[in-house]
Amino acid sequence: MTAGGLTDRFGRTATDLRVSLTDRCNLRCSYCMPAEGLDWLPTPDVLTDDEVVRLITIAVEHLGVREVRFTGGEPLVRRGLVDIVRRTTRLAPRPETSLTTNALGLARTATALADAGLDRVNVSLDTVRREDFHEITRRDRLDDVVAGLEAAKAAGLGPVKINAVLLRGINDDQAPELLRWCLDRDYALRFIEQMPLDAQHGWRRDSMVTADEILHSLQREFLLEPAEEPRGSAPAELFMVDGGPATVGVIASVTRPFCGDCDRVRLTADGQVRNCLFAREESDLRTALRDGASDRELADRWRVAMLGKLPGHGIDDIEFLQPSRSMSAIGG
Repeated sequence: MTAGGLTDRFGRTATDLRVSLTDRCNLRCSYCMPAEGLDWLPTPDVLTDDEVVRLITIAVEHLGVREVRFTGGEPLVRRGLVDIVRRTTRLAPRPETSLTTNALGLARTATALADAGLDRVNVSLDTVRREDFHEITRRDRLDDVVAGLEAAKAAGLGPVKINAVLLRGINDDQAPELLRWCLDRDYALRFIEQMPLDAQHGWRRDSMVTADEILHSLQREFLLEPAEEPRGSAPAELFMVDGGPATVGVIASVTRPFCGDCDRVRLTADGQVRNCLFAREESDLRTALRDGASDRELADRWRVAMLGKLPGHGIDDIEFLQPSRSMSAIGG
């Protein structure tokens, strides 16, 4: 094949790589997995630190990737995380790096991650009420998340972004409260519509809190105006809050899909390329890597994987099938 980036048949080019470092997590969020957890990947199936860095290097140096986000599961449980970040930020051209985390343990690692070159963090936090946090995550760890957020801000891992999912009957009335809490602490809040990525396959569109509902709730207490900055391929639709400069975002993956501008590609912890979050098929890089494939051969395989990307996720299609893997196994 000829050299080139990760371009699909519809002219979209992936420059944003999401790298899952583990499928393991230390929370049990009800919209992601059952209380007892899941059957984790066997250790031999998980890419080693060197294998992860090699594939990231190929993506950056051969395939035009400019942003690398480390995800999980929970990436902070990966022992080699800091070293993987350090080796990634030494690549040329240097990619922008970020981390999506639940912030458990971030208070201990924020400074080391910043020293390794990490640019910023996205923290998942759906409520600031202790009882509701416990109900959603099945863990009493809200104080640890708050401490992790504070440590990230102090370490310069900003802007610190918070991702929140509203669940019907639990925290669906808390959007204004969560926004005010974030504004007071200078965190950038993004609400995300709940997506069909739970291991239990219990998601139903008619029970999902929609973007319109979220905005209506916020507008009861705040003046929201569309942000003037171009959205580009960013998943969040941004709104100025009370005239700015602070903003709030809504990621309406289900009701207002942005597939036509998607620039993302995913690498799972066991070395599979996913060209869409909702893809039903994956492309195996791990086997070829371990069988001695060259960087050029791996890059070509990655390019071929992108050619199968569909025009959209198809959630509204009557024949839509939820991916067999849950979010924790795919990587956000």
